[in-house]
Amino acid sequence: MKRLSSQNEQAPFREELKFDRRLFLTGGLMLGAASLAGCQSAGLVGLPDQADLPDEEFDYATAYAALPDGDYTWPAINYKAFDRKYWRQVVDYKTRQRPGTVIVDPYNKFLYWTLGNRKALRYGIGVGKAGFAWSGEALIRVKREHPIWRPPQEMIARKPSLARYWEKGYPAGLKNPLGARAMDLWQGATDTLYRIHGTNKPSSIGTNASSGCIRMWQQDVIDLFNRVPLRTKVIVLSKDPEAEA
Repeated sequence: MKRLSSQNEQAPFREELKFDRRLFLTGGLMLGAASLAGCQSAGLVGLPDQADLPDEEFDYATAYAALPDGDYTWPAINYKAFDRKYWRQVVDYKTRQRPGTVIVDPYNKFLYWTLGNRKALRYGIGVGKAGFAWSGEALIRVKREHPIWRPPQEMIARKPSLARYWEKGYPAGLKNPLGARAMDLWQGATDTLYRIHGTNKPSSIGTNASSGCIRMWQQDVIDLFNRVPLRTKVIVLSKDPEAEA
């Protein structure tokens, strides 16, 4: 997997400390009540003040509408043009992992945020070649709003005009390949170079993209970013769960 450098790579732990203050205030992962009746936020794991979970009356038109976000407004998603399975939704999901764990299934193009009580919040994803280059367990150690992006050297070799973005990075904004948010995965003090991030190519969701790690619609990656604290455990599956006997 080629390196997608972070603007925070020189001081990732300073970034972590900033977010860890928020984690401290929440008392870590709040293992919620067993009931998810109504799919509302009460008793949920994760950060406080997060949005309600999607339920039977969830307003997808609003969820995927154009989204003002600081200096940017992320375009609306034509979600009805995609298979409904890729829409943000609560699903039945059996796992032994603790509530609040993120599980990435790159084979079926899903990301699950486990809720307990055999439920999970599922998002559709797109998977770049880098997304199949790493699997295992890691922690979210850096969370970045409006991240910059540095093209990997193999991409620069194919398109030398991108070399100008290597030193200072591609600026944040609507055209940035990492999109609205990025969550960087670490194993101990080692950056896996694996990212969960937004995408400026919404049509890549549900597909194997040409580059990148795990892509999400901007509205979805912001939603996930607002739910998970630092040190959230992330598991990237090494084989297709639907192919298991």
